Amino acid sequence: MGGEILQRQFGRRRIFAGPTGAILAILVLAGAALLTAWLEPAQPPIVGQARASDGDSFRLGEQRVRLLGLDAPELSQTCEKPDGQSWPCGRAARDRMAQLLRQGAVDCQPEDTDQYQRLLAYCTVGGADLGAIMVKEGLAISADSYWPEEQAARQARLGIWAGGFERPRDWRDDHPRGGGGFNLLSLIGF
Repeated sequence: MGGEILQRQFGRRRIFAGPTGAILAILVLAGAALLTAWLEPAQPPIVGQARASDGDSFRLGEQRVRLLGLDAPELSQTCEKPDGQSWPCGRAARDRMAQLLRQGAVDCQPEDTDQYQRLLAYCTVGGADLGAIMVKEGLAISADSYWPEEQAARQARLGIWAGGFERPRDWRDDHPRGGGGFNLLSLIGF
């Protein structure tokens, strides 16, 4: 009887009935999820003194931070000078990052975290963008944000662009972490 009263008051039309209603319900839920994500506040900036780990990452207190928009040579990576001699480009990138970090407090705007639980962020020291400096000086390549800086470094043949080098991503693929050798635990998923 209660259903009959509701039908008389609101009619027989059901908005979310049938296949069209199911699609409409999914669209409403998806829209609500997108709106929630869009309205979610950005992570607060983190500020403080930092210690370089390598050319594109550092520690800010206990927090590990990875700079967005660039990829620097790995710490043990070497590159070639124009005369074919090897030079420690990974250590040079880390040393330059350390020098930049000593200039003052680092101000980072986190955007996400990676699979290693590092904050992914764009960071500045004294208003200068750390990623832009590293790429412009030829100590990192642009991963998406610093194409003009990379082009300037290439044209001036600065840093890694002076000779030959293996892209950091390729170098990591060829030199996986873990110390090498046979590891039974990795075979069974540990």
